[in-house]
Order: sequence, then structure tokens, then C-alpha cells
Amino acid sequence: MTKLRLAIVGAGPAGIYAADILLKAERKFDVSIDLFEQLPAPYGLVRYGVAPDHPRIKGIINALRDVLDRGDIRIFGNVHFGRDITLDDLKRHYNAVIFATGAVRDAGLDIPGIDAQGSFGAADFVSWFDGHPDVPRTWPLDAESIAVLGNGNVALDVARMLAKHPEDLLPTEVPQNVYDGLVASPVTDVHIFGRRGPANVKFTPLELRELGELRDVDMVVYNEDFEYDQASLDAIASNKQVMVIDRVLQSWRQRPTVDNAPGEASRRLHLHFYALPREIVTDDHGCVTALRWERTRPDGEGGVVGTGEIRELPVQSVYRAVGYFGSPLPGVPFDKRHGVIPNREGQVLEKSSNERVPGVYATGWIKRGPVGLIGHTKSDAMETVRHLINGQGTWWQPTDPSEAAIPALLAERGIEWTDLDGWHRLDDHEIALGEAVGRARIKVVPREEMVRISRPDER
Repeated sequence: MTKLRLAIVGAGPAGIYAADILLKAERKFDVSIDLFEQLPAPYGLVRYGVAPDHPRIKGIINALRDVLDRGDIRIFGNVHFGRDITLDDLKRHYNAVIFATGAVRDAGLDIPGIDAQGSFGAADFVSWFDGHPDVPRTWPLDAESIAVLGNGNVALDVARMLAKHPEDLLPTEVPQNVYDGLVASPVTDVHIFGRRGPANVKFTPLELRELGELRDVDMVVYNEDFEYDQASLDAIASNKQVMVIDRVLQSWRQRPTVDNAPGEASRRLHLHFYALPREIVTDDHGCVTALRWERTRPDGEGGVVGTGEIRELPVQSVYRAVGYFGSPLPGVPFDKRHGVIPNREGQVLEKSSNERVPGVYATGWIKRGPVGLIGHTKSDAMETVRHLINGQGTWWQPTDPSEAAIPALLAERGIEWTDLDGWHRLDDHEIALGEAVGRARIKVVPREEMVRISRPDER
């Protein structure tokens, strides 16, 4: 029977789902899969890209853990593609590769002042509060008034983490350095800005509802944002999700704090719609002092147009949450405009000729861009795997497909990779740290410490 040696680069949901789907698929060949992960721990986005106060994410992690714990997928963590292992290496040892590297950079926002001191990308902040090992341990939380640009779930996560009282995060797996940083924050007001109206937001009802449940945080909405046009009314009437979002927002309009009336809470979270950011205003030292935006209005077709009315709000920090962007991989075609690997249903294409690249596939956000929820990644992987199964004639012909080749190669290069047993050791260690102080888990943050715990016999 034909043997398929497959490499998957990226051990987040996209990579793990692809491996699981392929192993369960009907096929006429045996499959051996190796997962390569740049970080010492698996799970990607669900470990390092989602706010720690989302307990339902644990269900996704449990499902991913079940896949890895079956023992039919090898994992090589702490291995950086393009540095520790290359595309030429994969061609020597595998028949094909699926890239599932996601999108971890912030999309750009071309307005004056975007690079000012106190202007941040949401992706960087999320990486910090999730304990990503490759970002600084500290974060400059010195602003009393903060603007968050965007109307998606990431914007809500960022705003919630900034406005939430840190002690309410203690039941979660928030890293200790993040908790300490948030405790010192002087924040009183967080403002979320979206260029379109309440019926056109990208966040989901659950995330919105969670904002209104924050302890000692007043929700502030503005009556001028709820003069709906017909397109908005039609969206509310025809889309259940939009209807629920409108219902939540309308309930907040009944609160005493509407239109920024004084409330009783020590912190406030404001939602501004029809607000198009135009400029981040700075002082003589290049520090953020205000956000300047243009008031928009509905265009009658679900979009907006500018009104020419410019407003300004004093703030000391601005966070842009306008989307994620993929990163190029050495030797792999890349679409710089869209931040993805060019592909046709997961089959990677040469950017110049649009021809198939033999043996190379993509799945997840690096394939389709940062859209959709984590659950959508599974159907995305099915499409890629189907083409991989049917593309046997385009697979590579490796010179050394033995399973012993990769550990030998990494050892020869001095790479301290982590495996599944190592992840179990790190997982148990983090849970034990949490149990000692009555918490579910405390993440280990420094990469060197993660590797040391994962590879105790190597030290």
C-alpha cells in the first residue's frame, strides 16, 4: 500500500483539524503525519489568540487534545519553519506539506499618527495578555482614556480586557505578569469606534452581551447612533444575529448612562458608531493625545459615507483592531496584498503564473484570510484534505521518508524540540501552579522555561 508522509506546519486548530480529517478519511494509502509548531506548546489561536475569560474555548482545546492524545500524530514544537527546518528539508523527507500558520500580525491602518507612542495593534496586545512567549513581559498601561478601533470580536476582547477589573480575571488562566500589569492600570474610560452602524457590526451577540455583564463598568451608548435607515431595519428583521445584537444595544439605551450621563461605576465602556477614524493626534513628543474621526451616515445600501463633520476625543492610547494579516514563509508563494498564500481551494499556486505548486497545500487563515470563527476551520480543512488525497500524482518523491530522519536532523542542528510528552509535562506544571493558588491554571510565559519544563531530561 502507498505510504503518505505528510508534514503540517502549524499546530493550531487548522493544522490539527487537517491531520484529524486526513487520518479519518477513506483513502487507498497509509498516512504518517508530523506537526511542526514554532511555539513550545500546541493549540495556536485558542491558547494565544483568545481572551482568557472565554471559558467555552476550553471545549475546543479539549477536542484538540483528544486528537493529539490518540498518539497517531507526532508533534515537533519549538521548531521554526524557515530557520530550523526548510522547505527543501520537507521535500527530502515528506510527500507533501500543509501550511496552517494562521495570521498573527495586525492589518495596517493608513491614517496620520498611527505609529505614535501609545498607538498599538490589537494582535500585539492579545499576544501579551495571553502570555505569548515571544512578546515583552510588560505592557504600557498608563492611559486613563483609551480608544479601540474596530467592530469585530477582537475589538470587544481588547476593550473588555482593558475595562475589566483585574481581580475578575483571577478564575481564568491569565498569566501573573499580565494580572500585575492590569492591576496598575489607571483606566477609567474605554471607547470602541466603528465606521458603520449598529446593524452592520462584525461581532457576535455573545461577545457583545458579555460586555454588559462586567462588574463595576457602565455601558454607554449614544442615541444619535440609532436613527436606522431602511437597510438597517431590513437587516434587523431578516437576520436573527443582527436582531439579537440590536436587542442588547436597545436595552443599554434604557440605562441611566445613555449619552454619557454620569453613572455609578468606576469605569465606563463607550460604543461609538458611524465613526470613521481620520487621525491620531499627538503632542510635541509624539505621544497620543486624542482621536480625530469623521461622522458617517448610512448610504441606503448597508454601507456608509462621510458627512464631513470632524470630531475629536481626548485619549492617551489607541488600539487598532481592524483585522489580522498573514506572514510570508521562506520559499512559499505569498500574496502581499491580502496576507495569504495564493491557492485554489487549498492547493497552493505560483503567484506569477497561477499554476499549481506540487506537494504544497494550505488551510486556515493563511489560506483564506482572518475571517470566520474557529469552528469554520474544520470545513476549510476538509476542502484542502480532499485535494491532497486526490492529488497523489503531484506529491513529492522524498529521498529519505523514514520517521527517524526528522529527530536526527533536528538533533544534528541543535534544535531543542518539544514533543507530545513534553506538552503533557508543561500542561501538568501549569495546572499545578494554578492549583497552588486556587486557580485553574497559570501559564508559563518565558520560552526557555517552557522548553526546560518540557525537556527535563535534557538539562
